[in-house]
Amino acid sequence: MLGESIGRNSLLLGFFAILSTAIIAGTYLGSQDIIRENIRQAEERALLEIVPKSRHNNSMLEDAHGISDSDMLGLRSEKKYYIARQDGEAVAVIFPATAREGYTGDIDMIIGINVDGTIAGARVLSHRETPGLGDGIDRKKSAWIDGFINKSLLNPTVELWKVKKDKGVFDQFTGATITPRAVTQTVLQTLQYFNQHQHDILKQPITAHTEGQQ
Repeated sequence: MLGESIGRNSLLLGFFAILSTAIIAGTYLGSQDIIRENIRQAEERALLEIVPKSRHNNSMLEDAHGISDSDMLGLRSEKKYYIARQDGEAVAVIFPATAREGYTGDIDMIIGINVDGTIAGARVLSHRETPGLGDGIDRKKSAWIDGFINKSLLNPTVELWKVKKDKGVFDQFTGATITPRAVTQTVLQTLQYFNQHQHDILKQPITAHTEGQQ
């Protein structure tokens, strides 16, 4: 009797374990589409903060191309850059970049460059900088990063692409110089990368129909 009871309990436990696993797996698989769509929407929102819909009519997420430059863009793995187009003509490119010299580690960014070589905008995607000091690079904390908008390799000249403490033109934060210095250097290097490779970048084929067109 005891053996039969143990056997039945074991079977019941096994059944419930399988049932629980199936429910968890089903929930996980069923949520993957939602998770992917949420990630896609977050990516699109970040891109549109730099190049708004009024400036392009393609899907930047679908006009994406692999890039893995570690020297100038600081990338530690392959990522994607995005081309914004108006009626098929490129108007801006948004690059991924990593400032490796942050005070507490990597600062992951996206940096938009107009086809005329001026900065369209930049956003910090992730960082571990000190709250109240270095986190001013985050657009949610301050508008400091907007100071790069419309800047280029000629405005200011390359030797002035530094924070003011280093005799450049860009502000630093009170008590925090390392973080804005790292970001400023990375934005400059992204401009230089675009300047060197723009011919190959801008000739990339259109990878998706423009929105509203067949």
